[in-house]
Amino acid sequence: MAPAHPLDRPIWTMLTGRQAHLAEGGDRARRIDRGYGVFGVAADTGAEAQAALAALVPDDGELWIVEGEPWPVPAGTREVKRAVLAQMVAEGPPPEPREGEPPIVALGEADASEMAALADHAKPGPWGPATHRYGPFFGIRENGRLLAMAGQRILVPGMAEVSGVSTWADCRGRGLARSLIGHVMRAMVARGETPFLHSYADNAGAIGLYESLGFRIRREVHVLVIAK
Repeated sequence: MAPAHPLDRPIWTMLTGRQAHLAEGGDRARRIDRGYGVFGVAADTGAEAQAALAALVPDDGELWIVEGEPWPVPAGTREVKRAVLAQMVAEGPPPEPREGEPPIVALGEADASEMAALADHAKPGPWGPATHRYGPFFGIRENGRLLAMAGQRILVPGMAEVSGVSTWADCRGRGLARSLIGHVMRAMVARGETPFLHSYADNAGAIGLYESLGFRIRREVHVLVIAK
């Protein structure tokens, strides 16, 4: 079931394309490496592909399916939740740094435990022990403490997803997320890629921030979380 646009089936495009090296599974269904996250996808809604997708669901965890249209629950699994996301794509040049922005630093393996703790607190989306390895992540520190971070996740032809945007609750309201998203966007554009992102469709505050940074809603996409 080939998508008309690479973002209509973002996980399929991801795991059969630029990030196929992170995939488990085969031609009928794939999932992201378990250290990186919980995303899975089937080739289509046929019985064979759905069975292959069900086989990738861990015994003690979940699989997240992100599709342009609502997805049926595969036989042998149960629905944990459904949600609707706003898929947003950046239009025009990325925002310039604002005067007085705090220094932004690259994050890596040495920062992994702090990044995981921040993600567990801020809940930016599924986070695993290797999620920080998706690609460049950046952070803002103050007196040695990691206050906020942002990076990338899904890569499709000519496009990269801004992801993992997280700020400690006591540090919000200072524009840290805005600064980090702008930095991530500029890094993507410098590589010749168009930034995109996903936000829960009912999160008006986040969508407003993203719109102020030049993102526009492209379409809605649907999340289905399943378990054994």
